[in-house]
Amino acid sequence: MNVRLAPSILSADFAALGQAIAAAEAGGADLIHIDVMDGHFVPNITVGPPVVRSLSRVASVPLDVHLMIVDPDRYIEEFIDAGASMVSVHAEASRHLHRTLGLIRANGAQAGVVLNPATPALAIQEVLGDLDFVLVMTVNPGFGGQTFIPRTESKVREVRAMLDAGGYRAPVEVDGGIDLSTIERIVMAGAEILVAGQAVFGTPDPAASVRSLRAAAMAAASRRPAGRPAQAP
Repeated sequence: MNVRLAPSILSADFAALGQAIAAAEAGGADLIHIDVMDGHFVPNITVGPPVVRSLSRVASVPLDVHLMIVDPDRYIEEFIDAGASMVSVHAEASRHLHRTLGLIRANGAQAGVVLNPATPALAIQEVLGDLDFVLVMTVNPGFGGQTFIPRTESKVREVRAMLDAGGYRAPVEVDGGIDLSTIERIVMAGAEILVAGQAVFGTPDPAASVRSLRAAAMAAASRRPAGRPAQAP
């Protein structure tokens, strides 16, 4: 089982994002997670394509761009042109999800769908074959530093089982409240891409924090039986 760490810059110092990315990469970050919020789909506003373009010039790992916006199709090409390697859209925000995923892939990025905590896993049943990854929100989107919602663990397990049943190896990504107290259970549930914000950038040494999270995640992954459904630890 391959586990990847994706530090989220939402919890970093926005006046020093270049240094934050460098610190995360020094700790072994596999991806940099960028939360894009428009003040409509979620009650917050963050960054747009110009910031993504600037970050793409300093990051040496792929940029994982999470669009928490209404009408994402209008901006997908801009974000990919700015440097996004992965683009995820909310099932709740896209009117024609199959078309949106095709647009992402046609522009050369990996396509993902995001599920809010109250959105059932079945919302992606008809597009499983069009997904490069699935992002399960383990908090309600819009703000960093929130507490992990325990029942979302079962959704991670359900999404992984749906993908496996269809023969799809798209990884499950999780975002929200991921730290040393939650990372083991969520990896055991089937998560392979782990977004961590406050647990990385809210600490004195982000590089060391990334290393600690990776060690805990890999330890959990090593205990998960290969080829079998995810089980609770």
